[in-house]
Amino acid sequence: MEQVKVDGGTGVIDTNSVPSQPELPQSLRIALATGQMRRPLGDTLRPLLDLFSDGEYQVTGPERLAEDRYLTPSADWPPADVSRVGYYRTAIKSGHRPVAVVLETADAAVILDGHHKIAAYREEEILPHLLIISQLN
Repeated sequence: MEQVKVDGGTGVIDTNSVPSQPELPQSLRIALATGQMRRPLGDTLRPLLDLFSDGEYQVTGPERLAEDRYLTPSADWPPADVSRVGYYRTAIKSGHRPVAVVLETADAAVILDGHHKIAAYREEEILPHLLIISQLN
């Protein structure tokens, strides 16, 4: 678990509403797709965190989704790109653990990145691996 501060963020992602799916730089997309998350997580996730409103946040993970936890999609569900889901299913079957990013708000756990990954995990009947970002009060 890490505490990170966003100062000078763009406010594209607001924790008081369901955000839309952000566009992430390729280096971060690759890290999430492969599950190879470097520490500190705040540094690795900085391009995403810079889209948030200024404030203090907590980043945890990667960790498995709790079985009773419901995730709210920020894009179409189920994902339309079946081949992308198939790509992640193959990766998961071979032992890789791609990571999805979830924003935890007071009302919901919203998928910021990883809709295809989560769909693949579900099809493989394996609990998804997540990074969870939540705003500290």
